[in-house]
This record gives sequence, C-alpha cells and structure tokens, in this order.
Amino acid sequence: MTRKPIVAIDGPAGSGKSTVTKLLAQKLGFLFIDTGAMYRAVTLKALDSGTDMTDPAALTRVAEGCTIELRNVGQETQVLLDGRDVSTEIRNPRLNPHLSPVAAVSGVRRRLVALQQQMGRIGGVVMEGRDIGTVVFPDAEVKIYLEATVAERTRRRALEMQGKNLPCDEAKVRAEIERRDHIDSTREDSPLRQADDAVLVITDGLSIEQVVDKLAAIVAAKTA
Repeated sequence: MTRKPIVAIDGPAGSGKSTVTKLLAQKLGFLFIDTGAMYRAVTLKALDSGTDMTDPAALTRVAEGCTIELRNVGQETQVLLDGRDVSTEIRNPRLNPHLSPVAAVSGVRRRLVALQQQMGRIGGVVMEGRDIGTVVFPDAEVKIYLEATVAERTRRRALEMQGKNLPCDEAKVRAEIERRDHIDSTREDSPLRQADDAVLVITDGLSIEQVVDKLAAIVAAKTA
C-alpha cells in the first residue's frame, strides 16, 4: 500500500462513534475527522444567523458560504468556523433537534462531502459519520458499522449530559434518538445504512477500551 489506509466508521446517533474513533485514531497514529462536527458547525451558523431552518436553499447557502477547519489538538478536536473556535458551542443541546434535518439537505451534504473527501484523500485518517463508507469514501480500505440498541444509546447519552451538568430527561433523550434514526435512515440523499462490505460491531455491554481494541484488530486484519 502506497499510502496509509482510510478507516470509515458509520453508525447511528449515540452509538459512540466520536469517542471510540478519536481513541482509535490516536492508537493508530492517524488523523481523526469528526464529520458530525462539520454538520454541527453549519447548523450553528444557520441558527445564529436567523436562517429559516426549513428552507433547503437557504441552508445550502450557509454551508457553501462558510469555512470549516478541523484540527487535532492533543486529545481533542478543535473546530474552526470561519476562523473562530466553536468546539464548545457546537455541542450545545439546542442544536440537536436541527441536526438531522440540516444533514438531510442535499446541498449541505454536497458541500461537506467535498470537504471531507479533500481532508481524507491523503489516507492515514479515521473518519466517522453516517455515510462515510457508502458515499464519502466507498473505496475505503476499512469500513466499520457501529451499532447499539436504542436503550443503550439512550443510557450513554443521558450519562454524557449528566456529566456535563446538563438537564436530562431520559424519555426525551430516547425520543430524540429515535427521531434522528428515522430521519437519518429514510432521507432521500445518502441515507444511513451499513455498507455491504462493512464489518458490523455491536457495542452493547462493551467498554470504550474494548470497542477500541476490537476496531484496531479489524484495521490490522484488513490492512495486513
């Protein structure tokens, strides 16, 4: 292999993608690309600029008119939106109801997919999202699909929110996850699905470290 591989990791909301892929990238010495952060950045700019969140053309203009840069700083990913660090702002729960609808807009996806392909084509990257192995890098050397039950994903998201001292109603958290699953899997453009050649990894009952070790073993086997 003339370049290091591209590792594409897909899965639904709350499946633990961001956490384990970041750690996997560190373990492999690869660049971590959090594509979800890019959609969050577009959503943040749209909300803050008063954009009509139901207008696909307006949302596309927001995506096409902004610059997004991801930097790995230590163990964290720094997200720069138009040159401004929005790493903390994009995690605000106020964005959550809008994320899947914004990501379903074809114009937004086209813009961000092009950026993701530009970032990852050199190889040596771990990229996570909803359509990495199916659309962004269908020829990735390693494709993994992370899955967990709705109950497990609800539990994890609730614990994450409680750890950040954010108000948490588990019933609402579960409803939001189920809503996002429906939008992500039924959207017309690049729906969430497991690529035919992706390795399925069920993460229920596994610690973060166990999942990372399992993913590292898959990468080793696929690139041997």
